[in-house]
Parts: sequence; structure tokens; C-alpha cells
Amino acid sequence: MMSSRQVRGTVLAVLLCSALAGCGSEVASAPSSGQGAAGSGSSSSASAATSSAGSSAQAVSSATASSGAGSSAAAVAAAAGCADVNQATSVSVHRVLHLVEPARPGSLDKTQTDATLVRALYRQVCAAITHPATIKGTVRCPVNLGISYNGTFYGGHVALAQFTYGATGCQTVSLTAAGKTKATMLVGSAAAAAPRLQADLAAVLGVKSLAIPQPKGGTGGPRNDGPVTG
Repeated sequence: MMSSRQVRGTVLAVLLCSALAGCGSEVASAPSSGQGAAGSGSSSSASAATSSAGSSAQAVSSATASSGAGSSAAAVAAAAGCADVNQATSVSVHRVLHLVEPARPGSLDKTQTDATLVRALYRQVCAAITHPATIKGTVRCPVNLGISYNGTFYGGHVALAQFTYGATGCQTVSLTAAGKTKATMLVGSAAAAAPRLQADLAAVLGVKSLAIPQPKGGTGGPRNDGPVTG
């Protein structure tokens, strides 16, 4: 049998081991708790960084798309010879008579130096040739009296581009820049893109309006819808 002293010693040893075990668990759990907090913080930081990176990527993507659209429009303008519209300061226009005209108007040569009027006409010419008409079927045209207007746009003393506007019959417009010529008939998309071409040419020439016959759709013969002035 164990003596009372041995029993007390054994109980004290058990209690001491329990206390130490408890301390060991608490000490071990503290770093674990700290690591969990750190891990949670790291996860939050990683999520925030990912969200920020995603937002930045989206912003860059939007900026790139916008820049791409602007670059595309600029490329079209440059390819058509229209990148220097805002440099134009004057335009010299000469009316050409290819056929004998009933009214026999006098010759017309005009140099316009109002940059606002010059650039407005330049933009209309560019709008027409960059939206060329697609012709389907037969287009009915008024009588072609053989009248056209040839002009040269200048930036100071430098020739920027030359244009030709066929004013009668099925109206046409062309622009030549850097040795390349683009042309279109003024119907459909071209006419819609440049609705003020006649008015702006009239303003450059210093006349109230150009009374020019309009082409008609259909399969009939030619017709004359009115005289040409200016």
C-alpha cells in the first residue's frame, strides 16, 4: 500500500503536469491564432490587389479601345488625303465648261481666303469621298451640261489637295492628294455624308446658291430639272 505522503506526491505530480499541459496548449494556440489573423490579412490584401489590378486592366482596356477608334478614324482621314483639313487657309476654284451651255455664263475663277469657308468645303469633300456611294440598279440622271469646278486647297503657299466637283448630270466629287485620287458619285451614303457640299461651294464662290439638277432613281431617260447658276 501507498503511504499518504506518496499519494499526495502523486496527486501533486498529476496536477503539475495538467497545469503545464494547459500552459503548453495556450502558448501553442497563441501563434496559431496570430498566423490565422495574418493569413486573413494576407487574403484581404491579395483580394484588394487583384481587384485593383482588374480595375486598372479594365481602365487600360477602355483607354486602348478609345485610342484605337480615334486612331482608326485618323488613319481613314490620312489615307483619303484629309488629315490636313485644319491647315487649309485658301482655295482657288475654276469653273470648267466641257459642253456649250445654253445660258453661256462668263468664266469664273475665285480664290477664297476665309479659312472658315475653305475648311468647311474641304470637310464636305472629305466626308463624301470617305463615304463612297454604292450603286445598285440604274440611276436616273439629269442632263449633263458638262459643268465642273476644279479647285486646289492651300495651307499658306503649299498645295494640300485638289478637288473636282462635277456639278451637272449625276454629280460627282473627287479629291487628289499625295498622288492618289478618290472619287464618288454624290448619291446615297456620299450625299448623306456631305449634305452641305453645294452650299459650302457656293459660299466659297461668293454666290447665293448653286441651282443644280438632282439625280433621280429609276430606269427612264435623262431629264433636266433646272438651270445651273454660279
